[in-house]
Amino acid sequence: MAKAPEHKDFSSEQQEAAEKEIIERSKRIDSYLSEFTIEYLADKMKGGEFVVPPYQREFTWEPYRKSRFIESVLMGLPIPFLFFWEMPNGKLEVVDGSQRLRTIEEWIHGDLQLGDLEELSSLSNSKFSDLLESRQRKIKNRSIRGIVLNEKADEQARFDMFERINTGSKAANKAEVRRGALGGPFLNLVIELAKLPRFAKLAPVPQKALNEREREELVTRFFAYGDGLQGYKDRPAVFLFDYARRMNEEFTNNPALVAEYRARFADMVAFIEQNSPNGFRKTKTSTTTPRVRFEALAIGTYLAIKDDPALKVNGPVDPVTSWVDSDGFSNVTTSDGANVLSKLRGRINFVKERLSGNAGNP
Repeated sequence: MAKAPEHKDFSSEQQEAAEKEIIERSKRIDSYLSEFTIEYLADKMKGGEFVVPPYQREFTWEPYRKSRFIESVLMGLPIPFLFFWEMPNGKLEVVDGSQRLRTIEEWIHGDLQLGDLEELSSLSNSKFSDLLESRQRKIKNRSIRGIVLNEKADEQARFDMFERINTGSKAANKAEVRRGALGGPFLNLVIELAKLPRFAKLAPVPQKALNEREREELVTRFFAYGDGLQGYKDRPAVFLFDYARRMNEEFTNNPALVAEYRARFADMVAFIEQNSPNGFRKTKTSTTTPRVRFEALAIGTYLAIKDDPALKVNGPVDPVTSWVDSDGFSNVTTSDGANVLSKLRGRINFVKERLSGNAGNP
């Protein structure tokens, strides 16, 4: 376990800088608290007044979770806050809570049949319409609290909120959020390249990670980090979100970039295919692709080729096999503090320098 850095008292200048940063960041989040009845939520969902972003539409609770949630509603247990963003047209975009809202709509207005319930066994396999009318009214009148971000909250603010609310959750990860929130020509290219069979062979991922779009995450990091780390502050999610948004705009303004970036990725994949026996894996039989290892090999390769295109034909000055299993490479691709800028640059430059034959040179 990494040792915590020694704490040093803040200077007055640092305190002032911190206060300024807190105030500035807080300006992005302006919200109000509201109470919504279950009837209101179900009606608004049915009427399309609540907008579910694309990155949340693909994920639906399994029957067991739906039943368990409805059982909680029936028992009057506290329900977590819903989070919305007030869109310019007055509709509310669901920042967090789409599964709960869709389940409520399906139960009240749809044909949701509950499964086996643990606490309310008498209602197992029942529907909302099976309840007494008096109970139906009481349930519809119950309220769930929601927090609404006003329309000034930008995409990054909503992304930050969703990410923080879902810390530790795999319901929708960063690649999925970017995919839905920032659809455009750059993200379309990322999705295309992530599906390439050659890349899939070099960068295997478990089925669960594949479903969570891990390869799209890898492709995005390849382009973002390869284009430079200016502005990177040890927070990959924020850096990649800003990068993807900016590149969507650049690709829209200059469609020729699509072919240029596609070729960049193809050159890197071909080089790894020819020169790295295990691709991006640690061993030939590995079924996972560590991000730190991918970043080092993929981006280091791109930067080396960028400086010396002849490497595509001549191959690396120092063969990959001569250092890929070394203690030096293992040390720079450790996951401990992996997102710190110095370590990110360190692993990328380690590969670049060896491929170019500059390792150890001033």
